[in-house]
This record gives sequence, C-alpha cells and structure tokens, in this order.
Amino acid sequence: MIVVPDDFPSVFEGSVAHDRLKKAGDVAVFTERGADNEQELVRRIGRAQVAINIRAHARFSDGVFSACPGLKLVSVWGTGTDNIDLNAAGMRGVTVCNTPGVNAFAVAEHALTLMLAVGRKITTLDAEMRKNKWPRELLTQLHGKTLGVFGMGTIGARVAALGKAIGMEVLGWSAQGDQGRIRAAGAAPASKEDILARADVVSLHVRLSPETRGFLGKKELAAMKPTAILVNTGRGALVDREALLGALKERKIMGAGLDVFHQEPLATDDPILSLPNVIVSPHNAGQTAEVIRDGLLRAVENVEHFLAGEPKDLVVAPAK
Repeated sequence: MIVVPDDFPSVFEGSVAHDRLKKAGDVAVFTERGADNEQELVRRIGRAQVAINIRAHARFSDGVFSACPGLKLVSVWGTGTDNIDLNAAGMRGVTVCNTPGVNAFAVAEHALTLMLAVGRKITTLDAEMRKNKWPRELLTQLHGKTLGVFGMGTIGARVAALGKAIGMEVLGWSAQGDQGRIRAAGAAPASKEDILARADVVSLHVRLSPETRGFLGKKELAAMKPTAILVNTGRGALVDREALLGALKERKIMGAGLDVFHQEPLATDDPILSLPNVIVSPHNAGQTAEVIRDGLLRAVENVEHFLAGEPKDLVVAPAK
C-alpha cells in the first residue's frame, strides 16, 4: 500500500506521476486538509509501507512512526526535510528520500526576482502609478554590487551564477566548508562575518536544521550594511523573526524579499505585511509547471527504486 496523505492544495492527484505510481501498487491520495494533525496523519498512513510527502505541514514525528510500524519509506517531494524527525526515522527503520535540485532553476530565478524587485522598488512604484502618480524614486543597481550566498547546493550555486551574469561580485559560504564547490559556482569563498559586512545582497539557501535555526539573528543583521537587501527563499526560521522585524522597521537594512515565513500561511495581521520595504510571496518560488511535473515524477521514481531494492536520493538510509 502506498499513500499520499497530504496532497493539499492538490498537485498530485490525476497527475502523470499519480498514474505512474499506480503501477507500483495500490495508491490512496488524500486531498483534504488535515494532515497537519498528528492523529489524522496516522489515520491516513494506516498500514501503508510507503508515503509520499507533498506538503511540509504534514509532520512525520516519532509518534507518527511509532503508530505506523508498517511504514518503511517516506519519499519527499522537494529538498527540505525539517518536517520529518530524521533521527526517529532512522531509529524506526524508515528510509527517507527527497528530490534535490529539481526546483533549483525556479527557486534561483525567484531569488533573483526578489532582489531586483526590492532594489528597484517595483511594488511601490506600481502602486503609486495606479494612483495616477509619477514617482521619481532613487533605485538600486545590482551591477557592480556584491552578492553573498549562504549555502552552495544546487540552488545556491545557480543563484551565484545568476548574480555573476548580471555583473555582481559573488561571495559564497558552505556549511561543509567546501571551497571547491564555492569556486566551481563562480564565487569567492568567504566567512559568514565577511559576507555580512561586505554584501549588498544576502541570499539564504542553507538547509534548516537545529544548527541553522536563527542563522541570522540580531547580531548578524546589525553587521549588515544599512543599504543591504536580504532575500530568503529557504525557510523562515533561518532568520530570527523579531530581529528581522526590528531591522526592517528601524531601517538597519534597506529591505527584504521573502518567500518563506515563521508561520505559513501568514496571519492577516502579521506585522511583516505592513512594512513598505518588504516584498513577499507565498512560499511558491518553486511552483512552476516544470518543477511540479519533474519533482513529483522524481518522488515516484524514488519509490520505484526503493521497492526494487536500489534506493536513491537518500536522506536517511535503509536499515540493514
């Protein structure tokens, strides 16, 4: 039995990937909201051997693994696995796979769009012109400026390439300290402190983990230039929420382009929405037809490989 317990909003049901998955076994797809409730998630998984995880609001905790002893594989659509207790998965003998790199081009394009939109004040200018005004704002040119990229995986490397393409000097930081990977992306290796001090744009692409939660706090934001732009298409919790709100309100940094937040969806009264120097998008940097098609197929391929005894894209390896 294979289950997709969290296809809400639905992208999987009726897709090419869904049709392909049916060839691997009996498939149940749940398109209703509710997988964010642990008991409901357990009910939906039931006795299934395999689960395809579509949405990050479904949290695969130790309680879920304990209540679903038949579960042997969680195949994640996407790169992030912060909604899965990886240690518990390993202890319970559950393999975890993801689909790294599938959304790299789309997310990198979105990161570039956000930095340009903030620097060019696109939303402000558009709103003013719709009020029959003709604003003469001073804008920020990125050519000749410095881009600091934290995280040099597939997405970060692509962001570095796009920055180079528009004439930016690019500094890179890798959690693994892999200077070869940084240089291969066309960036110059730099320390966290150096990037914060020098970068005109800081773009976050590190994976959320206990070590990277609050990666940028009050101290780090204070170290940035007052003319700097922060772009976050990774995870909201990479940046301390109160520190970010303070830095933006007090203009300690020029602005931010955010695709991810501490609470998703955002509450209608979230203070981030009242700030004129912030451009927001609803965690949809990777939502293109190409990414959805290729990512879902890759998640299904990971199920096929696992059932064939040849698992790939491993985050948590099979128990021996």
